[in-house]
Amino acid sequence: MAEEKFGVAVDEEIVRGVDEWVAECDNLGASRSETVETILTAFVQSETNHVERVRKLIIRKQKSSFAVNSHTY
Repeated sequence: MAEEKFGVAVDEEIVRGVDEWVAECDNLGASRSETVETILTAFVQSETNHVERVRKLIIRKQKSSFAVNSHTY
């Protein structure tokens, strides 16, 4: 399987959570990147259809971002 690299900007809260998992798996020597890839693999390969939850989170994030970035003149 070929690998493709891409960058992602995430909220600081997500970074802290991932860093906690990296620390908890310190004995495995897993990097942050490897940990994120493993999380995504588990998510994508699970039996659960996550589409609706992902859509709701995207909409909530977009509304939140819009509210923060909108200006009242």
